Amino acid sequence: MSEFTIYHNPRCSKSRTTLALLEENGITPDIVLYQEHALSIDDIEGLLAKLGISASQLVRRGEADFKEAGLLSDSADDEIIAAMADRPKLIERPIVVKGERAVLGRPPENVLALIS
Repeated sequence: MSEFTIYHNPRCSKSRTTLALLEENGITPDIVLYQEHALSIDDIEGLLAKLGISASQLVRRGEADFKEAGLLSDSADDEIIAAMADRPKLIERPIVVKGERAVLGRPPENVLALIS
């Protein structure tokens, strides 16, 4: 088991670039294909705590699922988290975790903060 985990969407160019950047630095992370294996509300809350951001900062507002889930720009975090658990496409990606810290790989170079 690696000390790094990436919540990865292989169809996303930023996610692929972030994974490649980790590998270029000698890191073989555990890969979670979160769209195939949806995260629980507890999982998402744990990631948010490690990221140090709110659910509204992690949700992909441009996805059709955002509107279909009935979310609004001022939706409460618990509503957003429940929607992300139900519709994983709403989760911004990639997320890289090392221990109790996490970063969003947008831009991919953000992961370098976890490596040093």
